[in-house]
Amino acid sequence: MRFTTVDYIIFALLLILSSAIGLYYALSGGKQRTTQEFLLANRNMGFIPVSLSLLATFQSAVAILGVPSEIYRFGTEYWFLGCSYFLGLLIPAYIFIPVFYRLRLTSTYEYLELRFSKAVRLCGTITFIFQMVIYMGVVLYAPALAFNAVTGISLWGVVLTMGLVCTLYTTLGGLKAVIWTDVIQTLVMFAGQLAVIIVGTAKVGSIQEVWNITMSHNKISGINFNPDPFVRHSIWSLGIGGIFLMLSLYGVNQAQVQRYLSSRTEKEAILSCYAVFPCQQLVLAMGCLTGLVMFAYYQKNEIQNPEMIAVPDQLVLYFVMDILKDFPGLPGLFVACLFSGALSTISSAFNSLATVTMEDLIKPYFPSLTESKATLLSKCLAMMYGLLCLGMAYISSLMGSVLQAALSIFGIVGGPLLGIFSLGFFFPFTNTIGAISGLVAGLLMAFWIGIGSFVDRMADSPAPMLNVTSPPDLGNVTTTVMTTLLTSAVATKSLSGLKKFHALSYMWYSAHNSTTVVIVGILVSLLTGQCPVNPFLPRHQSSPCCQGIETVLFTTRR
Repeated sequence: MRFTTVDYIIFALLLILSSAIGLYYALSGGKQRTTQEFLLANRNMGFIPVSLSLLATFQSAVAILGVPSEIYRFGTEYWFLGCSYFLGLLIPAYIFIPVFYRLRLTSTYEYLELRFSKAVRLCGTITFIFQMVIYMGVVLYAPALAFNAVTGISLWGVVLTMGLVCTLYTTLGGLKAVIWTDVIQTLVMFAGQLAVIIVGTAKVGSIQEVWNITMSHNKISGINFNPDPFVRHSIWSLGIGGIFLMLSLYGVNQAQVQRYLSSRTEKEAILSCYAVFPCQQLVLAMGCLTGLVMFAYYQKNEIQNPEMIAVPDQLVLYFVMDILKDFPGLPGLFVACLFSGALSTISSAFNSLATVTMEDLIKPYFPSLTESKATLLSKCLAMMYGLLCLGMAYISSLMGSVLQAALSIFGIVGGPLLGIFSLGFFFPFTNTIGAISGLVAGLLMAFWIGIGSFVDRMADSPAPMLNVTSPPDLGNVTTTVMTTLLTSAVATKSLSGLKKFHALSYMWYSAHNSTTVVIVGILVSLLTGQCPVNPFLPRHQSSPCCQGIETVLFTTRR
């Protein structure tokens, strides 16, 4: 199973096109001479490209490989996550986006200073940087590892090529280049997944045949109403826990908020959030269908090279190469789809990290920095984070089993950040001490559960999968490298006492940790002296501890 010349051409075209978009925006328009243009695309983007970019940012290779693997192994229960998308996107559209947009922020964490203090802003910024730096190296390394295992193409050649191309167009073209490459990459992702579904279904026989085979093997799941939070998937964990996960991603994450802020108007920013809803449902459906088609295919066909599939996620790419080997160009299209997901996620990380570093860690301490110097420094920061990403990919290759912990950290750090923003938005009496105490408590709780869960799974990690037609439930580390956010391993032993929390469903992580921040923040604020402000009132009606809130906040409630 190797690429043909046509496959290489299609894959190379994606990289060339991405680079060309970066060069175009570096040489046209304002030529990225201001921080507004470089970091916020001059605030003149329409809602369609913004919505596709919002979708692409977290539709990484992890999801493209992970969702079909999840469905293949455990059935369609994960599909119920789509129930959480409605409120998970409606709440940001009605609450978070209007506030952020009307304040004319560049960094999301500016709000934390306006609402609380510089100390809270700094804590939020450092937490976000820590989260994204760890994650982006893994996002770059994980698909390259799977790709190398199946195709034999040089692992570090792929890592370096992707990292350098991504760094190039992000550094040269700014947010506008990132958004438009995201649009192209999203279309490539749709095309690649659609090609696999159509060809795979034809090889099985028909969609009816796929349904019959998956039904007979109990892969079509019913609704699980079990309220136990330690059950891996239920309608409650996917529906309610999923809302908190979506809020942490689409409500307060800098990479997403920056896209809202690049919109021409507040209305277009809100429309972009609405437009993500049907796109997310389509992406989820395509991932799930790919998993069902893959399962049906390997119930009817013997796998030829089982030694090439050490873990389930490699099966996805193996399946693609298997069914598309007679269609020159289509394997290249899917691999382009796979790496489009990685490129869109990494470029968004570079841009958002450069933004928060400039706005939160440099500008406040160097107020006399000229616009031209600030823009040049922003580009240098984007390049620095790009090179750091390559370094993190290398470290990821040496860390081995710690990779699962790294992705788990990304999944659970978003909860505490959501919690601290919730304190500011919904609890006007909370103060700086309460906010910092809540964030620290939430992070400690997140690390305790996440690392404890990782250690427990490592102790019970079974052997790799050899029989792909009837895979066991795996806690294998390399599997979870790809899919920690999507496919947490099933607990293999009974835990008691405080260790029981290590078996908490990963879908509850964001809800549990954000709630911890809110509860601790409220209690500490009540004990240390309330801050009687309403963050949605104009400045003259607020107390001194919230003097920075702009009058414009008042209009968010009209």
